[in-house]
Amino acid sequence: MNQGCFYESMNMAALFELPVIYIIENNKYSMGTSLERSSVVDRCLAQRGEAFCIEWAQANGEDIYEVRAVIQKAIERAHNESKPTILEFDTYRYYGHSVADANHKGGYRKKEEIENYKSGHDPIELFKRRLVHEGVTTEEQYEAIDEEAKAEAAAASVFAEESPLPSEASLYEDVYFEVDRQTEAGRTGKHFFND
Repeated sequence: MNQGCFYESMNMAALFELPVIYIIENNKYSMGTSLERSSVVDRCLAQRGEAFCIEWAQANGEDIYEVRAVIQKAIERAHNESKPTILEFDTYRYYGHSVADANHKGGYRKKEEIENYKSGHDPIELFKRRLVHEGVTTEEQYEAIDEEAKAEAAAASVFAEESPLPSEASLYEDVYFEVDRQTEAGRTGKHFFND
């Protein structure tokens, strides 16, 4: 967010009325630096869109219903008005930013902070509680679904590890629909600005 290319892209999206939906996953840290230490604006990053006349909204990223409602408005704006939107979802990441992240070994975040988010803010657990409360599912049904999902993920991991490496040529397959299907736009490169 603090790089020039982000602002350049917002300017272009607003100028050309592109139906872009920017999503800011505000997990409180930029790599290993807290938001308070890396940004002058630390309360609402999406509000930066005002400088480019772009609509924006914030939502609790832990609440699937709230996320869905906010995204739906942005989708409608993109489809009906061909206008960009910036959405900011407050969330948290439990693990380091990457394998190079110092927090893998207990760095810039306290263990208590991470445990607090795991125990009281986990979106999956919160959604499960909500579905049980609404009578959509039971604890037993949830446990069965959870076990099935874990088994599917484990099987997918085994399949991936046992599969042969893809060819270098496959890097160019299924990258962009228009090019892969040899449409007029794909052949001419005129995907957005057709004169």
